[in-house]
Amino acid sequence: MNKSELIDAVAAKTEMTKAAAGRAVEAVLEVISETVAKSDSVAVIGFGTFEARKRAARNGKNPKTGEVIKIAATTVPAFKPGKAFKDKVAAKKASKKK
Repeated sequence: MNKSELIDAVAAKTEMTKAAAGRAVEAVLEVISETVAKSDSVAVIGFGTFEARKRAARNGKNPKTGEVIKIAATTVPAFKPGKAFKDKVAAKKASKKK
C-alpha cells in the first residue's frame, strides 16, 4: 500500500473526503516526523512507538576495495510495534499457513 492508497482507505473508513483524509494523513506523518526529529517518541497504544535511536560509530568495509572505513555515529528513526499490532500480524500469518 502506498500513500495515496492509504489516503483512499482512510477516506473510506472515516467517510471523509479524499482531500480531508489526505490532509489528516499528512498532518499525522508530519507530527510524528517532527517529534522524532526532536528526539522525543510518539507512542500509539496498541499500535507501536516511533522513536529516535543513536547508532554508535563503527568500522565498515568498502565492498569494492575491501578498505576499512570509519562510519560516523548517527541518529536514526525507529519503530517498535505494540503487542496488539504484533498479535494481529501474527494471526494473519497463522491463518495463511493453514
